[in-house]
Amino acid sequence: MDFEQLVALASSPAFIVTGGLILAGILFATVFSSGNRKVLKPTEWQEYPLVKKTQISPNTAIYRFSLPRESDILGLPIGKHISVSATIDGKEISRSYTPISNDEQKGSFDLLIKSYEKGNISRHFTTLKLGDNLRVKGPRGAFDYTPGLTGAFGMIAGGSGITPMYQIINAVLRNASDKTQVRLIYANVNEEDILLRSELDVLADAHPDRFKVFYVLNNPPAGWTGGVGFVSKDQIQTHLPASTHNAKILMCGPPPMLKAMKVHLDELQWPAPRTVSKLDDKVFLF
Repeated sequence: MDFEQLVALASSPAFIVTGGLILAGILFATVFSSGNRKVLKPTEWQEYPLVKKTQISPNTAIYRFSLPRESDILGLPIGKHISVSATIDGKEISRSYTPISNDEQKGSFDLLIKSYEKGNISRHFTTLKLGDNLRVKGPRGAFDYTPGLTGAFGMIAGGSGITPMYQIINAVLRNASDKTQVRLIYANVNEEDILLRSELDVLADAHPDRFKVFYVLNNPPAGWTGGVGFVSKDQIQTHLPASTHNAKILMCGPPPMLKAMKVHLDELQWPAPRTVSKLDDKVFLF
């Protein structure tokens, strides 16, 4: 075919229509295949700007960070966490956090951060202003929840250790076909320290046959009907599934608390957790 014949073909109505349809198809595929893009990269730090801060107590806030596009999702499997990095006093420091949002939230993600006096990264969050960037990498961690992983979860959380539990609880309960039973013991010092309490209570009220929560306080107010003091072996035995069941224990909280819980669980015939937990462990520590 010579040049004049090629020009004639390109100018024909059939070619114009066909070419236009092909171009439209390419554009359609490009636009819709790019929706819900997962942005997390396990080996590369990325920066996301702070767009909203919601103070929920004197030392705790929810920080919302924006993703590059409104249709983007973080791409974090249920049960995994992200690494957060900051340069503090000339040193690069990183810590792990579990977002309280999930991939149904597009264009942003939320971190619930309780600032501790000796916590380098948690105190760093309090210095962030709207528009400041946060360095993030992930997913991280050995836990990856899928329906049917176990028949029941017994959870023990302390303080901000509630965040991975909340993520998993939400994933279980929003799936009507997931029959996993969830029982949570959540320990804090004072009543005002109970993070996500209203959210947990709403979930417990909405799913009374699937999820129950038992609160424990060191300093309970008058009329308190929950647990008092430290989480005890009796409370674990009463409120969490037994080791003989098709169940797993998940724990996240301050190291002294976890150390005490390991003793209780050992006495209740749960296998000792490994130093680094694996997905198939009966007792998993975040």
